[in-house]
Amino acid sequence: MQAVVLSRFGGPDVLDVVDIPRPAPRVGEVLIRVMAAGVNYFEVLMRAGRYGFTPQLPMTPGVEVAGVVEDIGGNGHAGTVVGSRVAVPLFAHGLGGGYAQFVTVDARAVHPIPDDVPFDAAVAAMVQGLTALHAVRRSPATGKTVLIPAAAGGVGALIVQLARRQGARRIIAAAGSDEKIAIARALGADAGVVTACDGWGAAVADAASGEGIDVVYDFVGGIAHEYLAALAPQGQVLFGALGRADLDHAALNAMFGQNQSLEGLALIPLLTAENVRTDLAELYALIGRGELTVRIAGRYALGEIARAHRMIEARKTTGKVVLLP
Repeated sequence: MQAVVLSRFGGPDVLDVVDIPRPAPRVGEVLIRVMAAGVNYFEVLMRAGRYGFTPQLPMTPGVEVAGVVEDIGGNGHAGTVVGSRVAVPLFAHGLGGGYAQFVTVDARAVHPIPDDVPFDAAVAAMVQGLTALHAVRRSPATGKTVLIPAAAGGVGALIVQLARRQGARRIIAAAGSDEKIAIARALGADAGVVTACDGWGAAVADAASGEGIDVVYDFVGGIAHEYLAALAPQGQVLFGALGRADLDHAALNAMFGQNQSLEGLALIPLLTAENVRTDLAELYALIGRGELTVRIAGRYALGEIARAHRMIEARKTTGKVVLLP
C-alpha cells in the first residue's frame, strides 16, 4: 500500500509517498480502507518543525480517517462487520498514520457513519466539527453578538452555523477577502469584515452597531489585537490551542479593567470515549439532514499531499482539505 512518510522537517516537498506493507489487524483490531483522510493546519506546522511538540521521525501524519472496514482481527468485535462505513478519530486516541491507504486500529475506536453522510464530510466533522461544537458549548452564542475570525475556514464556517442554530443576536464574520465573507454570509453571518484592509478593527466595532462584541471565537492561530477595542464589557475571547495569547501587560490590564476574559480551548483534553461517540453522532445527524453544511476546500490524491499542504499554508482554502487515497 501507499502512505505519506515524514522523515525530516521542512517544506511541503519533504512529504514522501512510499510503498509499505499493508498492516494486518491483530486480535481486537480492524483494518480500515481509507476513503478520506483529513489534512489540518497543525500538521502543516508539524511538518515544518514549528508545532508545539516535536514528533519522533519517521512518521506518517494524519489524525482523522473515514473509510470501510476491510478486515477484522481474531474472532471479530461486537457491532463491527466487514463493509461497515466508519469514522476513525485517531487524534482522540493519541494516534496518527491517517495519510495512507489503510490503517489498523482498536475496534473500539471506530464510529458508524450514516449512509447519507459522505466520507469527506465525515472527516470534516472530526477535528474541526468537534472543535466548533465544543466552542459554542463552552461559550454559548444565544442572544449575543459574536465575532468569528476566519469565518470561511473549516472551523469558522461550522461555528457560524452552530451559533446561528443557538440563536445568536448578531454574527460578524471576519475573513481575508470579500469572496470569503460572501461564503460566511451564505452560511448565516449577518455582517462581514475583510481583515486584509487597514483599520479592520474599527469596521468590527461598526458592524456591532455600537453594542460591542460579547464573544470572539478565534481559532486562527493567535489573538488579533485589532478586535479587542470592539469587545464589550464582560466580553470574552475564546481562542484555540494553536493560538497564542501574546498580549502585553497593558492590553491585559485594559481587558481586566472591563471584566473581559481570555479562555483557551484545547480539544483533546475535553474528549472522552462517550462524548466522541455522541458528539460525532450529533454532527452526522445534522449533516445528514442538511442542517449543517460542510465545505470541502479541496480533494487531493496521496501523491498531491505537498500541494495540499501548500494550499493550507498559503491560507487559500475555505473549508476542509481531504486526501482521497
